[in-house]
Amino acid sequence: MANFAKRLIIALLVIFVPVTNALAQRQISFLRDAETERFLHNITDPILKAAGLKPEAVHIYLVHDNSINAFVAGGENIFIHTGLILAAHDVDELTGVIAHETCHIACGHQVRDEGYQTAGTTSVLSMVLGAAAILAGGADAGMGIMMAGQQMAQGQALAYSRGQESEADLAAAKYLRAVGVSGSGLIRFFQKLQREEVLAQIKQDPFVRSHPLNRTRILQLEQAVETSPYYHTPPNPKTNGEFLKVKAKLAGYLYDPVQTLRIYPPSDTSVPARYARVYAYHKALEWDKAIKEANALIAEDPSDPYYYEIKGQILFENGHIQKSLPVFKEAVSLKPYEPLIATAYGQALVSLEDDKHMKQAIPILQKATKQDPENTFGWFNLARAYSWVGNEPEASLATAERFYAGGAPAQAAMHAERAMRGLKMGTPDWLRAQDIMLISQEAASKMKRRSHRG
Repeated sequence: MANFAKRLIIALLVIFVPVTNALAQRQISFLRDAETERFLHNITDPILKAAGLKPEAVHIYLVHDNSINAFVAGGENIFIHTGLILAAHDVDELTGVIAHETCHIACGHQVRDEGYQTAGTTSVLSMVLGAAAILAGGADAGMGIMMAGQQMAQGQALAYSRGQESEADLAAAKYLRAVGVSGSGLIRFFQKLQREEVLAQIKQDPFVRSHPLNRTRILQLEQAVETSPYYHTPPNPKTNGEFLKVKAKLAGYLYDPVQTLRIYPPSDTSVPARYARVYAYHKALEWDKAIKEANALIAEDPSDPYYYEIKGQILFENGHIQKSLPVFKEAVSLKPYEPLIATAYGQALVSLEDDKHMKQAIPILQKATKQDPENTFGWFNLARAYSWVGNEPEASLATAERFYAGGAPAQAAMHAERAMRGLKMGTPDWLRAQDIMLISQEAASKMKRRSHRG
């Protein structure tokens, strides 16, 4: 049985995004988790609507970074650091920051030119393209970390003018009032971050560097939010409960197990604490304890699909693939429109490597990739299943989709052309392969020309 570290390496899909500024390159990790993404959309979508934006047009990316930050880049893209979620005390603090960032999109704010000179416009654009390219499901314990070798282009590189920051504060107060959320959470969070002002700039969190805080700014925001009829309204208990679960889940997944158990000791039998310990025990290879906590959560709420998801992942990664199948199946039945959970189920089926389970996996992975076309891990497993049953043209098309979504046009074009040779001309799949081939060939040519100019 391979150890946990080796399995984690195998589970990760690494896609490198080129950056022209070699001195600025570093590893950036994006984390995908079905429950966390769903939660972020649930609290963000009403804010986006209040701002006059279409939620389906705005992409939210979770950045695996312990620093406190959230920023907007490349148009309608919101990047939220895991450190921001872990630092927030309640859901209203997080929602307030998201409301502030929403204005930078809705208000048409542009970052200062000197910021781009620091990081390079190409770095910012490649970060956004890279984030779009690495949307892949499945990995350790229901979460996946995707890494891109690129400049994060944040902090001073994404700084706004004082006027824009003030406008974003006031707009946030308006959006929060429109959705019935107290702006006091944003005030509390800003006051917490204001202490960072006294630190050396190198030690400040990126949010403080890119959104400078001062007493005058906070006073202005206080005046705006205090007039809201919801100012003294506490966080919604249900939404705050979901926040505390997601926060605990992230802590268990990201922190060292010893640190997690210090924050969430076994004496704490609350749902968030149990959730954190599931991940901590799993990370510490104490699978019996992890399964015990997962079972306790399922007993607490048998209708929660994410509890089954983590239990299935623990069983799968511990080599009990057959036992994981009914658990994943239950998770999918409880959340049929969640492509990341379906991808995990499909991966387990494919891993058994027999005709029966490969045939079962195909419709599941077909649905998952249709719901989430940029799910490269789903395409990878779908290609494996097609190849196993002898359907090589569809396997080539699925592989072309994987490389197309992953930002590798040369490979996408090659596999799309291979798929076209085996598919019946004029069918929807043949036409799709043709589209991928033509678009990818052009993209590959442009990339080649740029590399020659560089």
